[in-house]
Amino acid sequence: MAKTGQMVSQQDAIELDIDPGTVCFLIAKGRAFDAKVAPAERDEISQPGEDDMHDVLEDHGDDPVADEIRHVIDDLNDEQQAELVALIWVGRGDFERSEWESAIAAANERHTGPSSDYIMGMPLFGDLLEEGFTALGHSCEDVGNPV
Repeated sequence: MAKTGQMVSQQDAIELDIDPGTVCFLIAKGRAFDAKVAPAERDEISQPGEDDMHDVLEDHGDDPVADEIRHVIDDLNDEQQAELVALIWVGRGDFERSEWESAIAAANERHTGPSSDYIMGMPLFGDLLEEGFTALGHSCEDVGNPV
């Protein structure tokens, strides 16, 4: 199991093929995507404008956040997509920091379909991605993109 919360100095960071700014973008967008809930039925007595406040957190199937995430992931090359999956696995505790190369190899071996579908199907993938990113010695604050 990965030791979450354990700080690794940036000096000891494992170099990534994927741009750290892209990872931070996906962390932020992943959290916004994970916050979505199924649309609720509306009360007939809701106040004017009240429904609009709830709509932003509801998943209506044509979610621009989901489209953005999918587009970014699909534009990555195969190695970068494997790193993204491996980062999530490290964040989830499937692999340790010391097993980084094995995590990437497993992601490449197990790849069977669109990485975006696999990643977006994981609950809390934004949080898991950040856990893995941090475990490898990176921080979105260092990238200038705090999440």
